[in-house]
Amino acid sequence: MDASMNDADVAWLRSRDPFASMNPKSFPRTIPLEGILHNDCRLIRCEAGEVLVREGDYGNSAFLILAGSVSVMVDSLSQQELGRTPAEKLSWPEALRRFMFRSNVAESRDPHQVVPCPTNSAGTIRQLDDRQAIFLQDFDLVMREHEHVSLGPGELFGEVAAMYRSPRTGTVIAENEATLLEIRWQGLRMFRRDKAFAEKLESHYREQWLAIHLREIPLLRYLPEDKLQRVADRTQLGSYGRMEWDTDYKRQRKLPLAEQIKSEPLVAEEGHLPTDLVIVRSGFGRLSQSYGASHRTAAYLGKGHVFGIEELAYNALRTPQMPPRMLQHSLRAIGFLDTLSIPAEVFAEEVLPHIRRSELPASVAKWVTQAEKRGTDRRNQTRSPKSKRDGGRDLPIATGTQYQQTELIEFIVQNRLNNGREAMVIDLHRCTRCDDCVKACASVNDGNPRFARQGLIHDRLQFVQACMHCEDPVCMIGCPTGSIARDVDTGVVEIHEPICIGCGTCANACPYQNIQMANIRDRDGKPYHDQATGKPITKATKCDLCSSQPSGPACASACPHDALVRIDLTESKPLTQWLERRS
Repeated sequence: MDASMNDADVAWLRSRDPFASMNPKSFPRTIPLEGILHNDCRLIRCEAGEVLVREGDYGNSAFLILAGSVSVMVDSLSQQELGRTPAEKLSWPEALRRFMFRSNVAESRDPHQVVPCPTNSAGTIRQLDDRQAIFLQDFDLVMREHEHVSLGPGELFGEVAAMYRSPRTGTVIAENEATLLEIRWQGLRMFRRDKAFAEKLESHYREQWLAIHLREIPLLRYLPEDKLQRVADRTQLGSYGRMEWDTDYKRQRKLPLAEQIKSEPLVAEEGHLPTDLVIVRSGFGRLSQSYGASHRTAAYLGKGHVFGIEELAYNALRTPQMPPRMLQHSLRAIGFLDTLSIPAEVFAEEVLPHIRRSELPASVAKWVTQAEKRGTDRRNQTRSPKSKRDGGRDLPIATGTQYQQTELIEFIVQNRLNNGREAMVIDLHRCTRCDDCVKACASVNDGNPRFARQGLIHDRLQFVQACMHCEDPVCMIGCPTGSIARDVDTGVVEIHEPICIGCGTCANACPYQNIQMANIRDRDGKPYHDQATGKPITKATKCDLCSSQPSGPACASACPHDALVRIDLTESKPLTQWLERRS
């Protein structure tokens, strides 16, 4: 992680807590404690006003304060305060004016789009040691106007986002000159081999975050506080697969389906008695059913979705004469899957009585109604409801158990298109190849379209190679200045060009190759050059869903045959509904 980390640095770290109290025997010989400190950590020197972590960003590292102090902002800072310039929403007359007088120069920019402008941005970029860092210009004013909490030596922050691949929940700024140890998530997981460190991490998560994450689940939103706390106390945390799914996906997508499914970590197996309600905290899971010697994909689950509710509810409401119901599907991790598991008995006693009918699958709601009608006569009930092999699932995503949809769902999962929140899909039965979509994209980007009409094809559908504004945006991990970020309100992943340093980290990280690096020119066609190095300035470019345009995505608006759509593939229901309307 840091080539300059030497044996003296490691020895110094070993003399300080929490590493001084760690038992070296807890770590394998092949991965000793000193090796983790040397390879998965780096020392960072910070100065007052440096933005260390930005709210909403994705990161793969936690930070341990060794000296000095930092402030965690309780109030959210504005985009301008973080050095980001929000997309300007154009009026129709202004959009028309820019269209009529657009530049003929490829990738041309005005000066304020190339470097931060003090009049509209509080952030400045400085070289600090061997890294680029962003600072608040009005640091003292920001600290006076916003509520914040100070953290000092020995305290850890950012570990929840790093361990569970979730957006940062707050902005952290250095209060003074401070020394931090950055620990990437691989190192955090290895440090958990030390029992005391693991217990401290889990205790912190359970005290600060678990109840909040449980409350975000629709099924649990109406639980009384005392019930929620009892559920939290019994909930188990689980992680499956590799967080670096993006480095494996190109290899795995070439595997035959049976091998691909077999290689995915198994969370719960079809035909077994359900023991937990599994909640997807992050990542994706594949639902599959046995089909001959292999499996067929029934659906995929994303953040907030649950597995096993139908079987658990049936078993909780059945009469003694009814046999228990086994799991109708298997659940496997697609790349990476992070889960919360509520034991079956806790679900039956603490959760099921407080779930509203509207939050339940239709079949489960029916059983609840039947159980209430039976009342004291439940013992006389000897007939179980008819059970379909497909489970009759009424999940928050389309079940996909109709076999005519199976191949499409398997194609989406195989190519990890289920990560896309705004995927571009073209119906080739309607598309006339006029390229009006590409021309429209070019017209709002000074003649520089952000996609080409090419991409993966399945049957009548083409999944165009354009930014999908992913559910798990690995492109956002590692950006040194935070120039690539997700808009909190719209979900659009945008590049804030004034603070983009052209390092290419995001373009290299995108597994779909939907981010391009471009040389930037002025309106006369002359390339901009970096004053320090004299090299041409490059910026990351990609689709931003025409966030500044009053008409929305120009590609979809311009299609004369209604063949193109921007659609959420993190759930299968929107795509199947769109196809049903066209059949």
